[in-house]
Amino acid sequence: MSEELRGPGILLRAAAKAVDFILIVAVAAIIPKAGHLAGLAYLLLGDGFRNGESIGKKLINLRVVSTKTDGPCSFKDSILRNSTLAAGYIFWFVPWVGWIFSILVFALEFILVLGSRDGKRLGDELADTIVIEK
Repeated sequence: MSEELRGPGILLRAAAKAVDFILIVAVAAIIPKAGHLAGLAYLLLGDGFRNGESIGKKLINLRVVSTKTDGPCSFKDSILRNSTLAAGYIFWFVPWVGWIFSILVFALEFILVLGSRDGKRLGDELADTIVIEK
């Protein structure tokens, strides 16, 4: 990985992901049945759009790059890196057990970012990606 790639702070990453989740929840509320699936599709594919930027990352000036190629995150990379969060999103709709599972998934990802030297969460490790500031 190139030396100029610099990871952003946890607050910037959390803000970008919060924007993405607000969009997902809004779509799910506006279009009750199809909105849940559209939200899941956006969650999985969002980082593969336009130079590795989901809408949240675009607003916060972050992007996801492949550590193998130093190029933007592909749709395949996006699906791999967001599969852990998608599992939490899917199970969120199961009362109690799903909520606990979802909270544990999100907490694990947050802890891994804090403990990682490169600021990588489990999804980044699976997809060989890293989030950088533009």
